[in-house]
Amino acid sequence: MIDLRLLREDPDRARASQRARGEDVGLVDAVLSADERRRSSSVRFDELRSEQKQLGKLIPKAEGEEKAELLRRTGELASAVKAADAEKDEAAAETQRLLRQLSNLVHPDVPVGGEEDFTVLETLGTPRDFAAEGFEPKDHLELGQKLGAIDVERGAKVSGSRFYFLTGVGALLELALVNAAVAQATEAGLTPMLTPALVKPQAMEGTGFLGQAAQDVYHLDKDDLYLVGTSEVPLAGYHMDEIIEADRLPMRYAAFSPCFRREAGSYGKDTRGIFRVHQFDKVEMFSYVAPEDSQEEHRRLLQWEKQWLSSLELPFQVIDVATGDLGSSAARKFDCEAWIPTQGKYRELTSTSDCTEFQSRRLSIRMRDGKNVKPLATLNGTLCAVPRTIVALLENHQQEDGSVWVPPVLRPYLGGREALEPVAK
Repeated sequence: MIDLRLLREDPDRARASQRARGEDVGLVDAVLSADERRRSSSVRFDELRSEQKQLGKLIPKAEGEEKAELLRRTGELASAVKAADAEKDEAAAETQRLLRQLSNLVHPDVPVGGEEDFTVLETLGTPRDFAAEGFEPKDHLELGQKLGAIDVERGAKVSGSRFYFLTGVGALLELALVNAAVAQATEAGLTPMLTPALVKPQAMEGTGFLGQAAQDVYHLDKDDLYLVGTSEVPLAGYHMDEIIEADRLPMRYAAFSPCFRREAGSYGKDTRGIFRVHQFDKVEMFSYVAPEDSQEEHRRLLQWEKQWLSSLELPFQVIDVATGDLGSSAARKFDCEAWIPTQGKYRELTSTSDCTEFQSRRLSIRMRDGKNVKPLATLNGTLCAVPRTIVALLENHQQEDGSVWVPPVLRPYLGGREALEPVAK
């Protein structure tokens, strides 16, 4: 949620941000109008209450017609005060309702445009030249089936489209990835966490996932609980309604959790294999920092993502995501996209967002620095989204015989295996 005071002082910045996102610019003026009603009705309420109190002091001393007039006026004031109080509360509620519809203010350096208007910041590693090696690369599903690692047919039979089983070495590969990712995060000083997969509406709404992303969220009507699409949600909610002492910051967590996404609007996209699925596991990083430190922390999270993908020896590029492709809570977002040989392009594997004070205001998370209590900043970053990482690993490290080379970072978690071998039929 945007600071209402900042919105009053610099509405043009908010209008420009909304315009850059391709969102409703008029919402800014609607918020300001509701806020003006809230403030004017609050002033009127205070004036009427003050007059009411003054008359209350005069009545005991008055007599005759004067007292009768005071009593009459007191009766009028009682009704007026009640109406002004209701108007004040209604305007305040409307201000908050509209304010929560506004997305975060985009960072001035974010490229303006839609999904394809990102800026490439750097490219690391070089895609393999399979033609020069003398063979045509297989896609991850064909490789996974030969390895006895992926079963999408039975996933569809049991749960429907976009579900899957990881079997045999596929299950072991997931566990290896998760353990290696958590080991890196723990070594970097992040606190490992296992988080709930079901959260209350307050946590989901507070992180910004019931706005533009609501169509991708699974909701359990009977319990009024939401299945999380990322452990960012429970990690953000972990400290909601708390005041954190400044000397405890930064606080950093790395959570392993299942994630659930409806993938609404993705009909026909990535239908083969396990690149885009309804349920997957992920290791997510999350930071609480002082607002002035958020940009530095954002670069730090990106560096940890780059370290992870480099340790897997994957070719990838880092992009600065354009305004129209930001989530509502992000002021800026960097993605790391790995090269997928059979698609001939880079695809998103990790993402890190600086949410500044947007989520902390909605979740009432504040920091105390001496006598000053203020909202802090929150940031999130994917360390390992398992299925997409498996896709990238299988395709980039495949060998002509259908085996897959195992990067050294994963070998301790795979019994020392240097390669994943096809299973005999």
